Amino acid sequence: MAKKKRIYWIILGILIFIVYVFLAARPVAKETVLTSRWLSPLDAPPAQPESGENLLPFELGSRFGYVDEDGRFALNRIRDSHISLSGTKWAEYGPEPQQIEVKTPRSGTVMTIEDPRGYPLFLDGRTFLVKREQSGITALDEGGQPLWSYDFPAPLTCIDASAGLVIAGLLDGTIELLDSQGTGIFFFEPGGSRLSAILGCALSADGSRLAVISGIDEQRFLLLERSGDSYRVVYHEFLSEGFRRPVHLGFIDRDSRVVFERKDGIGIYDINTRASTFVPLDGTVYMFDGSGGDGLLFIITAEEAMRKNLVVIRLPGTVITEAPFTSETAFLGRRDSLLYIGGDRALAAFQLDKR
Repeated sequence: MAKKKRIYWIILGILIFIVYVFLAARPVAKETVLTSRWLSPLDAPPAQPESGENLLPFELGSRFGYVDEDGRFALNRIRDSHISLSGTKWAEYGPEPQQIEVKTPRSGTVMTIEDPRGYPLFLDGRTFLVKREQSGITALDEGGQPLWSYDFPAPLTCIDASAGLVIAGLLDGTIELLDSQGTGIFFFEPGGSRLSAILGCALSADGSRLAVISGIDEQRFLLLERSGDSYRVVYHEFLSEGFRRPVHLGFIDRDSRVVFERKDGIGIYDINTRASTFVPLDGTVYMFDGSGGDGLLFIITAEEAMRKNLVVIRLPGTVITEAPFTSETAFLGRRDSLLYIGGDRALAAFQLDKR
C-alpha cells in the first residue's frame, strides 16, 4: 500500500511539474499569463462551498460532480450508470429506468420523471427528454411534466439549444429548428455529399446563427444566418477528409467565431471577416473551450489512449503553447478568469492574469 501511494504521488508530482513548466511559468498571450491557483485530488471528499453559485460541472473517467472556484467539491461521486449533467442540474439513471430523479448540486431531488422512456438532457436552462432510439424529444416543466413533444423523421445525431430555440441534426442529413413551443420553424438539407448525415450542429447564443457539419464523402462545414423568418447559408467549406462519428463544433469568443473539428486539426471561422483558418494538430480533438472572449482557445487533444496534449491557441489561429501529459481521461473548463484542467487523479485551476 505504501508503495502504491508513493507511485501515486510521483505521478501526480510529474503532472504538476509538466503543467507548471509549460503553463504557469510562461506567457500564453501578450500580457496574459497562467498562474497556478489550486490542485484538488479527485478522491477528496465533498465540502460545503459558501454558495452554490459559479460551480463548474465536471466528468473525469468514472467520477462526476461540481467544483467551486476554490477547488472545493460541492459534489464528487463515482458514477454507477449513465449521467446527464449541466451547470445547475444532474441525473443518474439506468438503461430502462422506471423513474429518473433530477437533482441540483447543493440540494436533493427537484424533479421526478415518471416512466421516462428515454433519457434527460439539460440545455439552455431547460430539461428535455430524448426519446428511445433517438426518435424525438419532449420538453418538460419544472415538475417533470411534458410541455410539448416532437418526433423526428430520422434518428437524432446532434442537438443544441439557445435563445428558446432547439436545433436538431438527423441521420438522414436534415436540420430541423424548433421554437419554444416545439413547433418546427425551419428545415434544411445541406446535401452535397455521397452519404447524408448531420454530424455536428450548434446555435449561437442569440439564435441568429446555425453552424453545421454535414455529410460523409464529402464533408462540409456550413454557417447559416437569420434572414427574416428563415435562415440562409452565408459560408460553406468542403473538408478534405471527414469523420464517420459526431464532430466537435461550437461558437467561441463571444460568438464571433466558430471552431470545428477536421482531419488532422481544427478549423476556425471568423464571422466578421468571413475567413476560415486551418490549425494543424497532432492527435484528435478531445475537448475545447473558447468561452472567455479574450482571444484564447484551449484544446485538449488525444494522440493515444494515455497521451493527451493541452494546446493554447491565440486567435485567429496561432499555437502559442503546448503541454503534453499522461492520462487516460481529461477535463477542460472555464469560469471567468479561471481555467480548469483535470486528469485521472486530480483537478487543477489556473488563473488567467493580465500583466
